[in-house]
This record gives sequence, C-alpha cells and structure tokens, in this order.
Amino acid sequence: MTEILIAIGSALWFGILTSISPCPFATNIAAVSFLSKKIVHPFKVFICGLAYTLGRMVAYAMLGWIIISSLLGVPQVAQFLQKYMVKALGPLLIITGLFLLELITIRLPGISLSEKHHNKLVESGAPGAFLLGLFFALAFCPVSAALFFGSLIPLALNSKVGPLLPFIYGVGTGLPVLIFAVAIALGVTSLSHWFRWIAKLEYYTRRITGIIFILVGLYYIGVYILKLL
Repeated sequence: MTEILIAIGSALWFGILTSISPCPFATNIAAVSFLSKKIVHPFKVFICGLAYTLGRMVAYAMLGWIIISSLLGVPQVAQFLQKYMVKALGPLLIITGLFLLELITIRLPGISLSEKHHNKLVESGAPGAFLLGLFFALAFCPVSAALFFGSLIPLALNSKVGPLLPFIYGVGTGLPVLIFAVAIALGVTSLSHWFRWIAKLEYYTRRITGIIFILVGLYYIGVYILKLL
C-alpha cells in the first residue's frame, strides 16, 4: 500500500513540476489568458479553462496508457523489462536529474498551430479549448519530456498501478492551470505577482528534485548494478 501511495504521489508531483516548468507554464498561461480575452462571461472562462485542463490530462493519460500497454502487452518485452528495468532506473533518474538541473539541454522539434487554427479553436468554446489543451500537452519541452518519458513511464512500468499513473500525472499538470483559470474568471488582479512567485518556486523545486533524482539514481546503480549493498 505504501509503495502505491508513493507511486501516486510521485506521479502527481511530476505533473505539477511539469506544469510550472518555464516552457509549459508560459504556454498554459498564454492559452488561458487568451481564452479569457476572447470570452466575456467569467463562468464561460472557467468552463473553457477546465476544458483546456482536461484536454492536457487526457493527452498525457492516453499517451502513457498506450506506451505502457504496448510494452507490457508483449510477453517478451514484459519479461525483459521485469528483469532489467530496475537496473535501467538508476541511469534514467540521473539523466532526468541532469535535465532538471539544466546541465543537459536539447532542442526538441517544435509543434505549433497557425494563428488561424488557434483562433478557430478558441472561438469554438469548451470543445476547442479541450483540443487546444490536448495539442499543447503533446508539444513536449525538454523538461516535460524528461519527466514524462524518463521518470513517469519507468515508474509506471514498475508499479502495480502503472496504467493509473499517467492519469495522475495529467491531473498534476492540470491543477496549476485550473487555479489560474479560476483566478482569471474571478477577475483576480496582480496575477503577475503570482507568476513571478511561481517562477521562483519552480526554480528551486526543480533543482531540489533534480538533486534527489541524481542521488536516488546513484543509489539504484550502487545496489542493482554494482551490487555494493
């Protein structure tokens, strides 16, 4: 039971950290702010913000489920993962930690919508906002890609509740966005102050998480590869 709770808590934290990382955070705030400018009624702003959040959650949940089911659905692959995944976790965690500390950086091919299609989605209300969230979720930045593919997927492959974890991750990515959608709908001022505060919080939490990943990765290498303990 404890292992399950740790896995769920980790997936949720990975999602929150992904959402407040610079690239996804800027995209999310820009999307929700744009929605608020195009829609006058506060309740509709909230509904569209919720739809956008759900779109992100569904994208991560479905992508994770497809990857996990595909890997575990082949007996030979499942046996290989069961035998070697624990050994691979150490290096994977260290690489993810280096990404979080920005000691490793890569450029991923960008995914973008034309202004015409962007406006059409926004003007179509909640369904369009849902598709916008779905689309933006799949536009991985280096940090979000490292957290999703380098941490969440290996965690899910080694967990009894593996197929559930991508959905939990999606919930984590949606929480900060939904909070800002509510704030915008309520007409909360001084949001820029909160943006700056979250940017500072993200800077430290991402680095602390990165250090923890590297330390845990070294532990896994010592125990499961070098057999030091």
